[in-house]
Amino acid sequence: MDKYTASPARYDEADTIYRRCGNSGILLPKVSLGFWQNFGAEASYDNCREIARMAFDNGVTHFDLANNYGPPPGSAEEMVGRMLKDDFAPYRDELFISSKAGYEMWPGPYGNWGSRKYLMASLDQSLSRMGLEYVDLFYIHRYDPVTPLDETLQALVDIVRSGKALYIGISRWPLEALKYANSYLRERNVAPLIYQDKINLLDRSVEEEGKLDFCHDAGIGVIAFSPLAQGLLTPRYLNGIPEDSRMAKHGSLSADVLTPELLEQLRTWNAEAIEQGETMVTMALKWVLAQKGVTSVIVGARTPEQFAESLKCLY
Repeated sequence: MDKYTASPARYDEADTIYRRCGNSGILLPKVSLGFWQNFGAEASYDNCREIARMAFDNGVTHFDLANNYGPPPGSAEEMVGRMLKDDFAPYRDELFISSKAGYEMWPGPYGNWGSRKYLMASLDQSLSRMGLEYVDLFYIHRYDPVTPLDETLQALVDIVRSGKALYIGISRWPLEALKYANSYLRERNVAPLIYQDKINLLDRSVEEEGKLDFCHDAGIGVIAFSPLAQGLLTPRYLNGIPEDSRMAKHGSLSADVLTPELLEQLRTWNAEAIEQGETMVTMALKWVLAQKGVTSVIVGARTPEQFAESLKCLY
């Protein structure tokens, strides 16, 4: 591929593209690029590179990763490391790169959950894979019911103080634990920047559990993963299960989910979107972005065209 030069127009629509993250000084794009399943070792590097280039050319400065993204685990960070070297090194200070730790990453008792040892080691590995000195945002990826909260949270504080992460995020914690984390971190001058959880038209539990209200009142940004319910909230499954889909390959989406009742609902939403002159994708993303306190939605894509379709929700 040709040498990459970012579009000089990438910030022309800044007022439309960005939203303030809670009460912080950080602006994030309303649509962030997610690297969960489409940027692993078996993915085409050139195709992934085109997606990332197209995203950045349109002002998408936030690349969302985790230690275990791939497959296999670690390979998405390795791909981003390669992209940074090949394309984005001159633009590092324009990028907001996040990673996470919390799920199983290596064998044995120290490669999972929320211990200080695991979090510290995992972040060092992530930085090595990406060729970075720091990440902009580091999350605890899930709630650990066994490790003392103070151990996990103090590790996050020390990570920020070490300079290996600029901000801290929390992903998928129960409300009471999230409240405790907010107090603990603020008392140590490392306020949580953002809370991550699943939010989409089919899963509104974050609102029902009071987490959106709490984050809004506490000045914590909110970022939604799976805003399209892994493709259910697209036209992809309206006429059955495509052979190349996650559902057909028995991946992270089970065929049991696609009940006749759900299919009827999806077709209704699709018809409503068409009546409004848009697609189900843009309608679903706009709905998430309209929820209280939501800063950004994380969108994955298999092609540049798919990601371009997602960006239409901004206009």
